Amino acid sequence: MFCTMNMKKGLILVVSVILSTVAVAQTATDADLNEEKAAIFGYFSYEQALQAMPEIATVKAQLQRMRQQYDAEMQRAENDFNRKYEDFLEGQRSFEPSIFKKRQAELTDMMQKNMVFKEEAKKLLAQAEEDAMKPLKSKLAAAVAAVGRQKGLAFILNSDNNALPYVDTFIGVNVAEDILVELRKK
Repeated sequence: MFCTMNMKKGLILVVSVILSTVAVAQTATDADLNEEKAAIFGYFSYEQALQAMPEIATVKAQLQRMRQQYDAEMQRAENDFNRKYEDFLEGQRSFEPSIFKKRQAELTDMMQKNMVFKEEAKKLLAQAEEDAMKPLKSKLAAAVAAVGRQKGLAFILNSDNNALPYVDTFIGVNVAEDILVELRKK
């Protein structure tokens, strides 16, 4: 019993020493942060930085022209289909069975080709957008890395899409302006 009592007292003493050491260390860390406000991490809106790049207007214009060309081609194909379908409907009663089947097959083939073209156009537009944005994203990544190194940050977070619902501005710093300045240098 005596041994258990001494062990309890010893354990309480060890825990007290540890807690007071942690409290002193935390106070020292808080004092250091107050003096220097050394941020550990940075944060910014990736989308806002990307949209602020001057090159984005050129990329958007190129992609818009491409979309318009694909839209025009899809409209032309749809108009061709509609015209042939109307011709088919007007003459279907007078067609011989073999001509009826041939025209019906033509319409089915046109419709399938149009659907395939639409899907291919979506893929091509998505790939074109990815290719056009790649240099901008690389440039932005280089600017983010440069700001991170300059400020001695452990990491920089993207605050878009509510991915960062809380930021302690005492240990984190908004680097959006610094990134924009860095982008203007390049």
